[in-house]
Amino acid sequence: MTQAYVLNLSCPDRLGLVHAVSGFLMEHGGNIEEAAQYNDPATGLFFMRVQFACIEHDHSALSERLASFAQPHQMRWSLHATHQPVPTVILVSRDGHCLNDLLFRWKSGLLPVDIRAIISNHRDFYQLAASYNVPFHHIPVTAATKAQAEAKQYEIIEAEGAELVVLARYMQVLSNDLCTKLAGRAINIHHSFLPSFKGAKPYYQAHDRGVKLIGATAHYVTADLDEGPIIEQDVARADHTDTVEDLTARGRDTESQVLARAVKWHSERRVLLNGHKTVVFR
Repeated sequence: MTQAYVLNLSCPDRLGLVHAVSGFLMEHGGNIEEAAQYNDPATGLFFMRVQFACIEHDHSALSERLASFAQPHQMRWSLHATHQPVPTVILVSRDGHCLNDLLFRWKSGLLPVDIRAIISNHRDFYQLAASYNVPFHHIPVTAATKAQAEAKQYEIIEAEGAELVVLARYMQVLSNDLCTKLAGRAINIHHSFLPSFKGAKPYYQAHDRGVKLIGATAHYVTADLDEGPIIEQDVARADHTDTVEDLTARGRDTESQVLARAVKWHSERRVLLNGHKTVVFR
């Protein structure tokens, strides 16, 4: 049975890497369907994403052979079957635009994810979760209960086998410990007014300053608040006729679209970490 895979790799740049990878796949019965590579002159690293079909070997056999192939090249690599949607858990607070958008795209077959649970510190979206037949977990968070709440959240994430955690406007700062546990598999979305307009009601602050651009940023979660490797950003124009409500609505649309693209690219294994940046093979 033919199986499709995505191979991601990074290593120190050297001559002949594309030839070596394509040769390895040919030797093992792999037919390349899509390939992209990038040489970063600043770091001297080589990045590559290859999607290929293979009939001769299963995932286990290919992984074993890849390990031997990668070692002399000092490659960091991952191999994933494309038919398997990414198990996902979503965290949300009281702004539901990103959650609603992700659920709709998932059920419409537009995102290669499997949303297995929704966790919230409020009860607002339990009915929305039920309408999609997704388990909803209400875990209140206070300063006194933060450690216990995060332990329960992580227990759910692990029990669901989540390979991706999406903070879809989850308005709680994760602890350094949880950020470390979720490194490379948690995506956050926020408005792009940071750091200029911090705290509550950023769109009111932006309107008061007469901004001409509003936007959104999707990035991986790290212990450095809102400073993780950026996956995707976008902006929308604004002018003097816009009300606070106009800016808020346009900002929510932008946030939803940016987060959806970031989730899609991550789930299609198109995002590779490059230090504090990313390489995105769109």
